[in-house]
Parts: sequence; C-alpha cells; structure tokens
Amino acid sequence: MLGAMMNSMQLDMAMRQMRRFSTLNRGAIFVAALTLAAALQAASTAARAADKAVLELFTSQGCSSCPPADRLLGKLIKRGDIIGLSLPVDYWDYLGWKDTLASPEYTRRQYSYRRTLGTPNVYTPQIVINGVEHAVGSHLHDIDAAIEKSGRRLQNSVVPVRMWSENDTIFVEAGAAPDGSKSRSATLWLALAIKAKNVSIGRGENSGREVTYYNVVRKMTPIGKWSGKKMLVSLPKDQLMPKENDVCTVLLQEGTTGPIIGAAELRN
Repeated sequence: MLGAMMNSMQLDMAMRQMRRFSTLNRGAIFVAALTLAAALQAASTAARAADKAVLELFTSQGCSSCPPADRLLGKLIKRGDIIGLSLPVDYWDYLGWKDTLASPEYTRRQYSYRRTLGTPNVYTPQIVINGVEHAVGSHLHDIDAAIEKSGRRLQNSVVPVRMWSENDTIFVEAGAAPDGSKSRSATLWLALAIKAKNVSIGRGENSGREVTYYNVVRKMTPIGKWSGKKMLVSLPKDQLMPKENDVCTVLLQEGTTGPIIGAAELRN
C-alpha cells in the first residue's frame, strides 16, 4: 500500500508529460504512454506486495485428513498474494506415529490461536489467515473467502515490511504505522523453514504414504518489538540460513497470536 502511494507521484508526472507531449509528435506521445504504463504496473505490483496474506497450516503426519491440505499449501505458496507456512503439531502422536517434523511449540501456538480466535477446539488441518481468520486447510473456497475477509479487516493497519540480504547479514525493516491505524505494539517473529520435505510415514493413519510438506517451519523466534515507528533489525546470515533452512519469513504480529499486520519472505 505504501508503495502504491509513492508511485502515485510517478502517475501524476506521467499524466502531465502526456498532456505536454500532446502538442508535439506521435513519437513523444508513445513514449509518454509507455511511462504511464510502467508507472501503473509499478503501483499495482507494490500494492500486491503489501497485501500478501499469511497462511499458517497446522498439520500432522498422524492425521489422515491432512495430506490434501499439505498439497494445497504447496500450490498456494506459488501464488503472488500468499506467504505460506506449515507448522506440524504433536498431539496426534499417540495414534501410533510420532510426527518427525512436529514441535510442541507449534501446538502451543495453535492453542493460543484457539483463545484469540474464539474457536471451540483445535483441529487439523487448520489454516489460520493473517492471524484473524481460520478455515479447514483443504477447503480452497473457504480459504480464499477468509483471505478476502481478513484483508478488509486489516486494510487500514498494514505496515510495510521488507527483508533483504547483503553479504553476511540479513536486514529486516518494518515501516511506521499508517495514518489512522491504532496499531502501536507488535512483535517481529522470524520463522526459518525448509522449502519442501518428503516424509515416508511408517505407521498410524497415513501408514505407507509418502507426503511432501512445504515451507516447514523449523524454528520460530521473536527478533524485535515494534512500537509504531520505523525500525531496522540486522541478523547474521550464517546463523539464519544453514543448508537445511532455505526459507526465511518475518511476521509483524500483534501479541503472540493476534493480527498479522505485515510480513516478508526471503528464499535462499
């Protein structure tokens, strides 16, 4: 959104250029038209970048309903409007197969979402959208509806977040709160993930199946507190992006499991 606002200056300049060139020749008009088209494209791209939805899929190798959701997440993360994370939980381990990727930390995160979202219980596959909506992880129509609904709810609170790498350092920048936003306190969460992981499941409900999990979070940790003002965090790359972690995502989230008002992703 911020990018789109900045590019409005480009649009205005291009329009003035077209009016000025209209008294000249067709070649000059053509050049001005190309400038206007480029500005429009830049504004559109910036708006989409600021409006990416964050999807957190709570899944389990011991859940027979989860593989369709795992496959769907693999497709969704290819879309330009989505940042997707897979967080395997451990509460189905008692069914006969210990999830090789699960962490009690992700189970606690899902239970925290249960409280903030007001859901009666936790379940798999559950997908949480922007920290404010949820849906069954294999129901594409419901996911898209939740993305749209959460986008409307958070449209005035989105904070520009970007992440980039320079030499041996990764930088994370969170912008200032937009005018009119009440958000003045949030946590920058860093999630390190594996782009894709194949698992052969030996027992339990998915016995004999090989399932691919996408953007599997291996570590999630807070890296800074945001107070409504622009901030910059620098982190050592060698500690963040070892060979097994090839996706680095940062979330700007109110509370522990509140609304996600900004996000960025960096792939190794």
